[in-house]
Amino acid sequence: MNKVVVLGGDGVGPEVTAAAVRVLEAASSQFKLGLEFENALIGGAAYDAAGSPLPPATVAACKASTAILLGAVGGPKWDTIEVSKRPEQGLLGIRKALGLFANLRPVTAVPELAAASPLKPEKLRGVDILVIRELTGGIYFGKRNRTATAAFDTCEYTAGEIERVCRVAAKLAMGRRKKITSVDKANVLDTSRLWRDVATRVFRDEFPELEVEHLLVDAAAMHLLSRPADFDVMVTENMFGDILTDEASMLAGSMGLLPSASLGDGGPGLYEPIHGSAPDIAGQGVANPCGTIMSAAMLLRHSCGAPDAAAAIEAAVTGAIRSGARTRDIAGSGARDWLGTTAFTDVVLKNLRAA
Repeated sequence: MNKVVVLGGDGVGPEVTAAAVRVLEAASSQFKLGLEFENALIGGAAYDAAGSPLPPATVAACKASTAILLGAVGGPKWDTIEVSKRPEQGLLGIRKALGLFANLRPVTAVPELAAASPLKPEKLRGVDILVIRELTGGIYFGKRNRTATAAFDTCEYTAGEIERVCRVAAKLAMGRRKKITSVDKANVLDTSRLWRDVATRVFRDEFPELEVEHLLVDAAAMHLLSRPADFDVMVTENMFGDILTDEASMLAGSMGLLPSASLGDGGPGLYEPIHGSAPDIAGQGVANPCGTIMSAAMLLRHSCGAPDAAAAIEAAVTGAIRSGARTRDIAGSGARDWLGTTAFTDVVLKNLRAA
């Protein structure tokens, strides 16, 4: 039996996770996976109900699960509460509690959505990138302080933290095109100089078959737009990865399309779309569920050992897009024949049943 904890979170989070659970339930029945689901609170919803963005009961449920499916957290409703209790602290906290140090973010350009991307179609041909973002170190977790007139946030990394995420990235690259790009800011930051030294050693000594490239983060941001098809696997630190993957979402056409998986050394993984809570469209039934459904596919592949079911879900989503199904964010300016969250999920389910 595989227990999946569903953390709907805030904004559109409950809507897109509900869509993904429908798909997971269908896949569980079709492929005999024995999935069970349990709902728990995180983020602003948890703060409102329990006074904490990450209640102890949520942590306990997640630790006892096979995998966690997360929607999104945050929104302007909670902007004025103290930093330690804001919704985002729930997300950072569950990653830390579960030791989820490697965030996998695949970016693939579907030809039928070329018009949804701001890049020219010829730039998107052959784009298939896997970004590995270090998730539990760096500036998001370093010492910080603020006064009325000054503030600081500290970026810290150890060699061990860098080694383990580079190994994850290298192993994944070995199963792909055997090319890896490490992104840092080694011309300015000491943490980046350590990052480059450790990454160079790990790749040279443990994965000599890999083609290795080192890029400064500003150059990487430029090359993601000028030559995106050249990249295979990218690995980088926490904040750089956060920014670069949001940029990379424009290669696919919308942030609503992209999934992610957060993994550690064994234990449950956490799966979520890369988009935020989108409070401006929450409750309207128009959110794109693709990123969450594709995250559910990653959940089956990495945590449930069900690659066939994962591939079937991915094919069902791609098939829906290729057949012309569109949510509002990818339908194009002025389009009127787009589908809402539920109707788009219905198309995916129809494709899945036909697999």
